Amino acid sequence: MIEPGKTNGLNDVDGLRTGHYSNEKSACGVTVVLCEDGAVAGVDVRGAAPGTRETDLLSPQNLVQQIHTLVLSGGSVFGLAAADGVVRWLSEKGIGFPLDDVHVAPIVPAAVLYDLGRGEVFIPAIDSGWGRSACENASGGKISMGCVGAGTGALSGNIKGGLGTASAILDTGITVAALVAVNSLGSVVNPATGRFWEVELGIGNEFGHRSGRQVVLPPPPFGEPAKNTSIGVVATDAVLTKVQAQKIAQMAHDGLGRAIRPCHTMFDGDALFCMSTGKKNLSDTKGFFDMVHAAAINEIGHAAADCVSRAVIHAILNADSRYGMTAFCDLEQQKH
Repeated sequence: MIEPGKTNGLNDVDGLRTGHYSNEKSACGVTVVLCEDGAVAGVDVRGAAPGTRETDLLSPQNLVQQIHTLVLSGGSVFGLAAADGVVRWLSEKGIGFPLDDVHVAPIVPAAVLYDLGRGEVFIPAIDSGWGRSACENASGGKISMGCVGAGTGALSGNIKGGLGTASAILDTGITVAALVAVNSLGSVVNPATGRFWEVELGIGNEFGHRSGRQVVLPPPPFGEPAKNTSIGVVATDAVLTKVQAQKIAQMAHDGLGRAIRPCHTMFDGDALFCMSTGKKNLSDTKGFFDMVHAAAINEIGHAAADCVSRAVIHAILNADSRYGMTAFCDLEQQKH
């Protein structure tokens, strides 16, 4: 039976630390996932309006095999500047791809979402300092959720979005987890029932009594085209190749598509990364596909998709009303 990890979050994957920087006035922020020892990574971009950095490097045929930190940021194209601060912070610590006996090049992929115009000024004053601050705030404990980091100014459909995380321990002992910043054009809530599309995926009582509410969705005053995008990462402590990490990132998008409807639209830049810290070997299987551990990859990819759906729900449940956006917890209940 699958159970959540100790904190039911991304940091349950051995080798990862997560940090946020949130700028309340700007309605914007940055989330970083640190893996100073390096992590094999893959990515899959499904939305038609993405904002990314270093994603080509993750293609299996390309040289570099590991990344050192992943950046998820608000601020649209301006948010990519936060990754510069992360690169500097890592290089000062000697963490990165070796260039010579002294210098390193930290590998820091990034993805951004659109939250412009939701704070005091249209374009937030996001710069490299935001990324550095997120690194300095990183820890290995329970991860704050809701209106923090990349989810600070997020909007989901016509209610307040946010950042959420979830984890699962497989029967093999391998840990799988997800962290998602939900800023979607589509809705996480079924308008007919007023409940989350994927609420039944909850393990035990992880969503609490609030998930049982049947709400009335407000009219969509904020959900304007091309002002969306959900971004995130799935991670595991299993040993993966870049090809396998890319496949798991692809499978994880199933969780995004089930939890947010519609998803991967022309107005979203949805992107999911996969990180492997390589602490546990994949289980062997017998048969024609022994060499690629096909059954083990299937299991991890399926769990990753479920973790993504659960993380999306946690993002919305932990958000609070702000910046003129109403949170799920403050929505009116349906009358029967």
